[in-house]
Amino acid sequence: MKKIFFVISLIISVMYVNAQDLYRARPDGNVDSVYLGINLPEAFQGDSVIIGVTDWGFDYTHPTFYDTSMTRYRVLRAWDQFRTAGPAPEGFDYGTELVGREQLLAAQCDTSNIYGHHYHGTHVAGIAAGSGAGTSYRGVAPNAELLFCSFRPDEQSAIDAFQWMYDVAQQEHKRLVINMSWGIYWMDNLVGTGIVGQKMQELSDLGVVFVTSGGNNGDENFHLGHSFDNDTIRSHFYFPSANGSPYYYGSSISMTSSPGQSFSFCLNVRGSNMGILTQSPFYHTEAGNLNEESYLVIGEDTIPYIVEVIASNEAGRPQARLRVKKVMRTGWRFCLTVAAAGGDFHAWNLAELTTGVGNWGGRFQGYSPATWTGGDVSYGCGAPAIVPCAITVAAHQSRYATSDSTYAGGAICSFSSVGPTIDGRDKPDISAPGYEVCSALNSYADESVSSVQSIEYNGRTYKFGRLSGTSMSSPFTAGVAALLLQANPTLTPEELKRCLIFTATHDEFTEASGMTRFGHGKVNAYQAILAALYHSGTQEFESSSNQFTVFPNPASDVIFISTPNSTGKAEVTLYDLNGRLLQRNSLHQGVTQLDLNNCPNGCYILRITNGDFVQTEKIIKAK
Repeated sequence: MKKIFFVISLIISVMYVNAQDLYRARPDGNVDSVYLGINLPEAFQGDSVIIGVTDWGFDYTHPTFYDTSMTRYRVLRAWDQFRTAGPAPEGFDYGTELVGREQLLAAQCDTSNIYGHHYHGTHVAGIAAGSGAGTSYRGVAPNAELLFCSFRPDEQSAIDAFQWMYDVAQQEHKRLVINMSWGIYWMDNLVGTGIVGQKMQELSDLGVVFVTSGGNNGDENFHLGHSFDNDTIRSHFYFPSANGSPYYYGSSISMTSSPGQSFSFCLNVRGSNMGILTQSPFYHTEAGNLNEESYLVIGEDTIPYIVEVIASNEAGRPQARLRVKKVMRTGWRFCLTVAAAGGDFHAWNLAELTTGVGNWGGRFQGYSPATWTGGDVSYGCGAPAIVPCAITVAAHQSRYATSDSTYAGGAICSFSSVGPTIDGRDKPDISAPGYEVCSALNSYADESVSSVQSIEYNGRTYKFGRLSGTSMSSPFTAGVAALLLQANPTLTPEELKRCLIFTATHDEFTEASGMTRFGHGKVNAYQAILAALYHSGTQEFESSSNQFTVFPNPASDVIFISTPNSTGKAEVTLYDLNGRLLQRNSLHQGVTQLDLNNCPNGCYILRITNGDFVQTEKIIKAK
């Protein structure tokens, strides 16, 4: 199996302005109504579902990983792929598997790895399934069980992490949601059907739900696009910020084009007047695969760079990566030149760290419009966010009521990456709260984060702090997915995604920003639960727009169902919130009347089926 190394970084942006804590995020996504069981058959809090978190920076001892009574420890196992002490999980030959409470608490946290001792994984897991440990920062599915994997930054290690989590879930006989709050733009094959995407699809077909962050480059012109017609483009690229990292290297520019359409590229350094000071040879994708280290020389300065070329990846596309060390002098401008006979070309400019991670963008800039091309924010989702079976999550600010009974928040986060994919698919799929979300922090972390609350447990101080990013909106959605699987364990991953998509909230913000920012709308856990409860698990949602009109709603003694002219053998069923069937009727052309006189006041579920089409409506009866 071909193994391509890639760079991963935490999709994260830390802000400290206006709190959007979990106690605001949960109502924004209608989660509180679900795990309080309001007008539902029972309260759903993720029972009997496992959430696997692939990340770095896990504090196994944090009390948020106990249940709300602080008696049941909910982390089943952890696989630290960096820990050399062993033993490795069965079927693998590296890392250390920690099984059960005793081993996990003795280990305390994952070992220092590509981010040292970080805090990210603990924060992410706390959003998905933290109990809050007596604070208000309770996660979305606080009764779910957890698996942690601190994975090495290469494709095969990510694949191994997914397989290990699936194997454990099979042993436990429980449904599995895997969260991925990380990403990269040259992993896989840039359309999500490489070896990582193939493994995700394989496990999705077996019932695993994958949820991933959409990316944090929505406010950076880090993408370069051009449709070639026997021409050449040039662009000045800026080195992304070091963001305080001691491991900063420079830029990593990943490139691809249409299937079967080769391209050539070179690196050149220009002076303040844009005259060329030095340049590399042209590298041609049609010449075959290449992995070469080289350098440019200007006077006494040496500029190292690395070129990787894949003539044709799994999607039949040429693929290349240019990694350039940052060596800056006054007046220097680093530029990319690309030439091709045809094809839709794409490039992304990302940070490169010596530890093999980093994914925040740096801009492409044009000069003369006739000969230079600038960057944009489009096509901003990288792998694994571009994998078709993944639920890819954008980030918005939680909407909440203010003291004067008005509402604040609700807009898309400016950093949230912009779709679609380069092969024209809609990504992201949906949006969730991702701004200033407060959750647990790793008490063993090297780097400190400002905390909003600290608690004492077993003689140790544990903190909760706010972070922003699609790294936060992804575990929020993973927690919602766990609630849906508890409500209906028969849902396939595709059916679960459709429940989320077709019940998503739409408002003035989603309408203004559209699909490329919010996806299909904002996560609405309560409505998704209703859809999950009364979805058979075998029929498909065919359209996001309803084919039948139900009115009035709320109703007093009767409701009417308007049927489209093209209807075949349509049927309507009425259920109470305990799932008990109350009525079943055939629908005829025109308007069908449904009598509610024998139904007490309350909430009901109306389900209309027409072939493979399923439409679910919540009906309120009130005198």
